[in-house]
Amino acid sequence: MKPVLVLQHLTSDGPAYLGQWLREQGVAAQVFDTEAGQAYPETIDDYAALAVLGGEMSANDDLPSLRRAERLILEAMDRGVPVIGHCLGGQLMARALGAGVRASPAPEIGWQPMQVEATPAAAAWFGSEARPTVYHWHFEAFDLPCGAVLLASSPACPHQAFAIGPHLAMQFHVELDAAKLAHWSSSTDPHYLALQQRCASVQSGAAMRAQAAEALPAQQGLAARLYRRWLGGCR
Repeated sequence: MKPVLVLQHLTSDGPAYLGQWLREQGVAAQVFDTEAGQAYPETIDDYAALAVLGGEMSANDDLPSLRRAERLILEAMDRGVPVIGHCLGGQLMARALGAGVRASPAPEIGWQPMQVEATPAAAAWFGSEARPTVYHWHFEAFDLPCGAVLLASSPACPHQAFAIGPHLAMQFHVELDAAKLAHWSSSTDPHYLALQQRCASVQSGAAMRAQAAEALPAQQGLAARLYRRWLGGCR
């Protein structure tokens, strides 16, 4: 099997649990960190699957790396190479397919529940749990591209996940691990600290860490299910 291609936008925002899961499956991965000066590949030819990570930038920012990521997404989807997008990665998938990325109805930061659609497509990805709690850190969200199937939603973000065949776009961070949670939950960004006072969908760092003992293992179980289905599309 060819390796998995992982597109990383920020040095501080790596594959985390996704990388761990791939190693446990014995699946090779090549990670390209554009902030570290590693240009993304020109083609998907050498890869069995594509994973696109998150980042602090907007999917609409005029950055060459984002446009190259979109080209790789489209090439992979055209060739039937399964694509999975995490937060910004999901937004880039939507944008590449002609959908808008705009301000979310409300920011979501921390552990938040979402509602899985009662459809066979949603069950195939998420299983039987109707209201999983997942980890977020986003201010923007994607519209649904033409041909996409909505899989999950929340009051603060009507489009939490969509699928097109073997390809999955998510607005949340199932790749979170304990190290990434410790780093993100210690943020002292003034904008984030101010949002805690007025947005019910924004958690404090202390609340994130307190909930993690239960929420993180449950989310990693969900992540393993999602990754199995995504990677199964290339076998």
